[in-house]
Amino acid sequence: MENPLSDVLRHKGSHVSHVAPDSTVQDAVRQMNRERVGALLVMVGDTIVGIFTERDLLSRVVAEDRSPGKTLVGDVMTTEIVAVKPTRTVGEAMQIVSEKRIRHLPVVEDGCLLGIISAGDLTRWTVAEKEGLIHSLMDYIQGTYPA
Repeated sequence: MENPLSDVLRHKGSHVSHVAPDSTVQDAVRQMNRERVGALLVMVGDTIVGIFTERDLLSRVVAEDRSPGKTLVGDVMTTEIVAVKPTRTVGEAMQIVSEKRIRHLPVVEDGCLLGIISAGDLTRWTVAEKEGLIHSLMDYIQGTYPA
């Protein structure tokens, strides 16, 4: 839980799925399905202007009976972005995700996008960390702990 997010990104990779604000929702959803992701950063060049999530699709497109083929991502994206620095810890990121009720955190340093961390990434990291600790404790208890 004390590992910095830079460790998570090093393990996960820095690929970020993104889309332009003038893309249609239909194209964005197809990309999300193809890449098996729940969100796309909305970018103009290297600048994050929003995020388009499954929640945006449901609440701003489906619930409002908009046409996915005619609606632009820029018209239905979330513009309030919560970004974090790579020095933030996994525990701090989990707290932000929980408090803000969001599932995706862009990791940014000096205005440069380094990657994106999802709630699932944080959960996987935490579980792996705990499993490692359990194995170490079991080895210690059983006397097989490496000297």
